[in-house]
Amino acid sequence: MYQFLMQTYTISLPIVLGYIIWILKNQKKARDANSQGTMLLLRVQLIEYHDKYTKRGSIPSYAYQNFCEMYEAYHALGGNGMVTHMFEEIKELNLRKNQEEN
Repeated sequence: MYQFLMQTYTISLPIVLGYIIWILKNQKKARDANSQGTMLLLRVQLIEYHDKYTKRGSIPSYAYQNFCEMYEAYHALGGNGMVTHMFEEIKELNLRKNQEEN
């Protein structure tokens, strides 16, 4: 009986482990695709905000806060330097607006 259990164990263990690895790889592909899609949507929105508010010359505080939060999420997902440059421009825009109010 012990011999039978050991043979069953040695045959079934690699199959079960292989199946688990296959599931984990598929889940990783889905997570990667979701992260990439989220990053692309954030980039589009950040570019739209940047274009809109730099043309206006000012940005409302709620939009500035939203831009900052979107940028942090974008950056955490591995976003690139192009949007970082836009973020710096938005920060300057917001600082100019705040200085004019004083």
